[in-house]
Amino acid sequence: MDDTYIRINGRSCYLWRAVDQRGQLIDFRLTARRNASAARAFMHQASDAVRC
Repeated sequence: MDDTYIRINGRSCYLWRAVDQRGQLIDFRLTARRNASAARAFMHQASDAVRC
């Protein structure tokens, strides 16, 4: 998992990315805030995507 701070159209956002061992993108999420609940929600979403 990786997160970074970016600006889109002048608004600050956090980009969360989940990648596999080969560097392939599994899932991503763009949020206005960086907090523990957002990280947990993203991890659950990304792990569900891998299981399918």
